[in-house]
Amino acid sequence: MPHVAWLQDRLSDGSLLASGPVNGTSIKSALLIMSAPSLASLNDVIASDPFATEGLIENMIIREWDPIFGAFNEQSSMPSAIQAD
Repeated sequence: MPHVAWLQDRLSDGSLLASGPVNGTSIKSALLIMSAPSLASLNDVIASDPFATEGLIENMIIREWDPIFGAFNEQSSMPSAIQAD
């Protein structure tokens, strides 16, 4: 499936940190946690998704997130600044 290959390529290039389907919705939905230097570059990456090129993305919300705590701390504005006791 081209979309899965695209996801795997994004994992390889580091722009995709995690993804998966959203459960309990009436329409097929997914959450993608991505890393990009700017909103414009993120939009370019998303535009290359086969789901986007085929017009299959009906609605998309992009939110900037600063993962201070947890598994994605290295991507945060304070990497390694918050340590567990």
